[in-house]
Amino acid sequence: MRFLGTSRRGSAAASAVVVAALLSTAACGGGGGNDDGGGGDAAGFNAALDKVAKKSDKKGGTLKFIGVQDADSWDPTRGYYGFAWNFMRYYTRTLVTPAAAPGEKALELKPDLAKSLAKVTNGGKTYTYELKDGITWQDGKPITAQDIKYGIERQWAQDVLSGGPVHVKNTLDPEGKYKGPYKDKGGLKAIETPDDKTIVFNLPKPNSDFEQMMSMTSSAPVPKDKDTKSKYGQSPYSSGPYQFKDYQPNKKLTLVRNKNWKRSTDTVRKALPDKITVTLISNPDELDKRLISGDYDLDLNATGLSPAGRASALKEHKDNVDNPETGFIRYAAFPQSVKPFDNIHCRKAVIYGSDHKSIQTARGGPMAGGDIGTNMLPSVVPGSDPKYDPYGLTKNDGKANEKMAKDELKKCGKPNGFKTTIAVRNNKDVEVDSAEAMQASLKKVGINAQVSEYDGAQIAGIVGNPDVVKKKNYGIIIMGWGPDFNSVQGYGKPLWHSSNILPNGNNNFAEIDDPKVDKLFADFEGELDKGKAAKIATEINKTVTDGAYYLPFVFEKMISWRSSRLTNVYSTGAYSGQYDYASLGVK
Repeated sequence: MRFLGTSRRGSAAASAVVVAALLSTAACGGGGGNDDGGGGDAAGFNAALDKVAKKSDKKGGTLKFIGVQDADSWDPTRGYYGFAWNFMRYYTRTLVTPAAAPGEKALELKPDLAKSLAKVTNGGKTYTYELKDGITWQDGKPITAQDIKYGIERQWAQDVLSGGPVHVKNTLDPEGKYKGPYKDKGGLKAIETPDDKTIVFNLPKPNSDFEQMMSMTSSAPVPKDKDTKSKYGQSPYSSGPYQFKDYQPNKKLTLVRNKNWKRSTDTVRKALPDKITVTLISNPDELDKRLISGDYDLDLNATGLSPAGRASALKEHKDNVDNPETGFIRYAAFPQSVKPFDNIHCRKAVIYGSDHKSIQTARGGPMAGGDIGTNMLPSVVPGSDPKYDPYGLTKNDGKANEKMAKDELKKCGKPNGFKTTIAVRNNKDVEVDSAEAMQASLKKVGINAQVSEYDGAQIAGIVGNPDVVKKKNYGIIIMGWGPDFNSVQGYGKPLWHSSNILPNGNNNFAEIDDPKVDKLFADFEGELDKGKAAKIATEINKTVTDGAYYLPFVFEKMISWRSSRLTNVYSTGAYSGQYDYASLGVK
């Protein structure tokens, strides 16, 4: 899941110490005010973790978001930012959707446009859904099976609608024979619509995560006669409780109630506010100030407060703060095409030679940055094991193991060390801080790493291009990733499967081409027993982690602001620890 961070420069080490002290006070219930100026009392520190803060069904009012980054696209086919997927549930519905529940309870799927979860037959290759009665578009016309099929078929139009997830496309049409709805009017034969209320998916082979893919906004219906192709994201047609009223890219967005949405057909979305507004500004520190002053309710981008904002919020408004785990891992990847990272021992030398505590501190400390990473599978994914720590990264308080690093350098034929380059995005200051912390510790074992910043908006053509990576000697790439959906396939396949080594837009930065990993993914996809599938996920994670293709930095956490005006607030595991936007109300 691509997730855009913001530029929040500051002294990471100093701010981490301050935040840690304030969080310790907050956890004990001492100090700080309880009212953010937005009206009413705040619910308390971590009040929205694993439970609902200010439970309410009261309708009315305006819910006010503020952000520093617009969506990559508001078109459900094209959007790939986590916050956008969360927000899209205001105006898109899918056959099934994550449950409206706190924490990991949200990972359970519930029927949405469908009457029930899929009827699975034919050895796990056929999924059949029957649609609910009374589901309509914003103009009152019924949502049909054909609308859902057409919305999904848009994933094949990558020449017009690039950028979004293509899990369904790759699963239903792995050979890419279908050319998309704009070029092939006959439609995708793998999806059948025998009548307006029935839709049938015929997979070429079983995939245990197919229903998870159906819950993604990229599987939302689109009415063919309303499809404006590349312009659809300017005003998508609503199947949910709200519809677009006014959108000015990078400035503002206003949603109002969809009067033809029927609560009786939707058991997931609360739809409490009368209106939802988004204000977009460019200064993240100003954003924090406006949140804390009570002008706005929450951060659209859900990236957490900046160092200054954290300190202010925890000192004066601790009861408006939550500290969720995001489901993301922040890490360094080692491209194998860049020497000497084709040698596992040179990769291990960097893992052992890095000071994991100093990197954690650079990212904001244990609370604002996250626990020190031990392996490459987030805790929200079935089969994960945060205690699996084959390199002992949490031992000795995360300090570098210089002896092991030097031993590995000898094994890889570089006893005196080597030179390399760390690639970091120039709009991700926390990445620069992480790189500099890494650089300082590696130098002690003879690894001289130059930090090179690149345009963060050009990921696809720079670090996403293996030829450019090799040419620039990017031996270390700092990045992060969260699950597209909560399975090892939804998290790890874009990063680790050989089919995802792409000439441009590559996310398999380590360039892993391992037949064992590929076979394990095939085994996972064909395994319909959840317990057995989780065991395969564990094996995939161990294989990748043991291959030393990555250095995990942290299992990411953030400091989130929650306005005192908000009701029905909870952090959801389905959207990377963000608040479940579709359930929020305002006082």
